[in-house]
Amino acid sequence: MEMKVEMERGEEKKIVIVGGGICGLATALALHRKGIESIVLERSEKVRATGAAIIVQPNGWRALDQLGIASNLRQTALPVQSGHYITVRDGKQKDFPVGEVGEVRCLKRTDLINTLAANLPANTIRLGLEVTFIKLDPLTSHPILQLHDGSVLRAKVVIGCDGVNSSIANILGLKSTRSFSTCAIRGFTNYQSGHKFGSAFLVFSRDNVQLGLLPVTEKLVYWFVTRELNSQDFMVSKDQRLIKESTVEAMKGFPSHIVELIKNSNVDSLHLTELRYRAPWDLLRTNFRQGTVTVAGDAMHAMGPFLAQGGSASLEDAVVLARCLSQHMQIDIDPRGRKEGKVIKLEAAATALDRYVKERKMRVFWLSFETFVVGSMLDTPAALLKGLCIIFLIILFRDKTAHTRYDCGHL
Repeated sequence: MEMKVEMERGEEKKIVIVGGGICGLATALALHRKGIESIVLERSEKVRATGAAIIVQPNGWRALDQLGIASNLRQTALPVQSGHYITVRDGKQKDFPVGEVGEVRCLKRTDLINTLAANLPANTIRLGLEVTFIKLDPLTSHPILQLHDGSVLRAKVVIGCDGVNSSIANILGLKSTRSFSTCAIRGFTNYQSGHKFGSAFLVFSRDNVQLGLLPVTEKLVYWFVTRELNSQDFMVSKDQRLIKESTVEAMKGFPSHIVELIKNSNVDSLHLTELRYRAPWDLLRTNFRQGTVTVAGDAMHAMGPFLAQGGSASLEDAVVLARCLSQHMQIDIDPRGRKEGKVIKLEAAATALDRYVKERKMRVFWLSFETFVVGSMLDTPAALLKGLCIIFLIILFRDKTAHTRYDCGHL
């Protein structure tokens, strides 16, 4: 559960997670399942879910099963059982594999965030606390975090789950994320009498604009639109009414029921974002550990939405990281011989984080690389570059569902 708790000056904690999004809360829950205490520092005044929904693929459900919350979340969303790609100009339809290799559902981000938070011990989430600086103590090598209110937090381990613009990633020397020339608009549309899209993932494409939609429930549909980013989008992104108006405008030439989908959308659910990513080659060249500081989720492997794997990969990170840390924990015994909990020494923590980085690096590299190639193919107007991307996909990623069969293993 979340609480706003004042941090005492010089307070020391064993494991500190920076960022209370999906990855941060999932990591805290994974550690909790292993009997390991952590705290989550979230700069917002309340736990919030950025974006509308998250598509969870089979590999993500394996991670959610390990976290012990999959059965509850399955009750909030329908299974997606097929995929169809439709070109608007000629009406041609092509099937793509969804639901054939395992469970796919589209979750409301608020459902996932709230479920993660509800399964954490009281006082785990500390709200309204922003990390402004982090360094390693020259004497003990412990990470020291400076917070915006002037308080100082000492930790044994720091895990940066602070998203695309991660301050912890900057400390580790990761290069800044880059942006595609494409933006994404996301939202929900509610059909009081029920929608008629069934259990299919539909993608409509016309010129350089694509619209995808998935059922969440019998009455709720999640949709996204990708189009070229323009100079007005920064201003538009700050006003949800303008987001709707610009998206309706972009839907010219699309079927009338798709235009109505946008017109009838829930204004409060709308988000417009530029698509940022961490270059795959940067992932190979980066050591994701400095002392006992590391990163996970988008802070490590920000990627475009083109494979719908960013969220599931973050859930995998949480399971693997908690498993690696738990394998190097020791039971703390007080002077009277009573067990006081699990502790980790700095050398053991560094070894555990190295093991985590080794296990995750190639997995997230190949996910990021495939996402980058697909995104570049959609992003560029150059026929030659499109052709090169297609060749890469044929040679390296002929099996289009291979990335969904990954298993992060047991906690």
